[in-house]
Amino acid sequence: MTSDRSAASGTLLDVLCPMHLVLDADGRIVHAGPTAQKVLGPAGPVGRAFLELFDVKRPRLAPGVAGLRAAVGRRLHCVLRGAPGIELKGVAAPLPGDRGIGPPGGLIVDLSFGIGLIDAVGRHDLTSRDFAATDLAVEMLYLVEAKAAVMDAFQKLSQRLQGAKAAAEEEAHTDTLTGLRNRRALDPVIRRLIARGADFTLMHLDLDYFKSVNDTLGHAAGDHVLRRVARILREETRSEDTVIRVGGDEFVLIFAEAPSDARLAELARRLIRRLEEPLSIGGEMARISGSIGTTRSANYATPRLAVMMDDADLALYAAKEAGRGCHVAFAPDLRRAVARHTVDAATGD
Repeated sequence: MTSDRSAASGTLLDVLCPMHLVLDADGRIVHAGPTAQKVLGPAGPVGRAFLELFDVKRPRLAPGVAGLRAAVGRRLHCVLRGAPGIELKGVAAPLPGDRGIGPPGGLIVDLSFGIGLIDAVGRHDLTSRDFAATDLAVEMLYLVEAKAAVMDAFQKLSQRLQGAKAAAEEEAHTDTLTGLRNRRALDPVIRRLIARGADFTLMHLDLDYFKSVNDTLGHAAGDHVLRRVARILREETRSEDTVIRVGGDEFVLIFAEAPSDARLAELARRLIRRLEEPLSIGGEMARISGSIGTTRSANYATPRLAVMMDDADLALYAAKEAGRGCHVAFAPDLRRAVARHTVDAATGD
């Protein structure tokens, strides 16, 4: 009858407390719940002393099983020896061995993972079946899984929104005809370069004779010319440079690393030479050129877009006055020369 009662109690404890250990009077494990066996490994804990398997960190115990008996009813903080990453909490209680439940003088120690639950589940491949049906750990696992699912969905949604935002910003800053950046992109590009303290060059290009192409060959031909101009500008610039169609037949090129004066002059000559290559459209030849004005950030103690654009415009105006199809680099005395020319033109001198 006693053995039957002990077996029945063992089955009952396996269901209600699957992480329990039954100790005999000497502190040796005589039975382990199914989850405890899974956690403690294939060698099994039965026959081994509890204090050989576990290091009780708190409370501080007297040596041997007597110390464990003195801690009955108190919370135990244990570490599995040989696996210091596994921390467990537990409580010990005496077994009524005189009533045939457990060994005489024995103890039952019920263990749990505490805040290390999630790590333990992954490490030991535990499922909800490894916990008592009433254990709050099951609800915690469901909450963790639900949170992970929500966070995953939120992250995917956030990525889609960021992608949509980036696409919308890209579209808002793109010229639909040429695929180049549009005027809206100019200010943020310059702001970023100024914030970085970069030495950069601004080139203002205005097409010459483009109006006559539109007037004689039509706007479709003009659009074709603009797309060819865009292709030339992309081919002659680097990935870190920015090419912007600011409107009509005007373009601004931002060189993120300012080229030398000689290299800039050579680039301007090459651009003009390529722009002047005749283009056959519907059996007619379209001919254009380009005038270029440039300025560099090094010309200013504090570069500002409005001032740089004004100065590039002055240089462009000087290029037009010089007969078109040429390049003029801004210099401070250019302001005085343009102002003097304007006064002379107004007075008829």
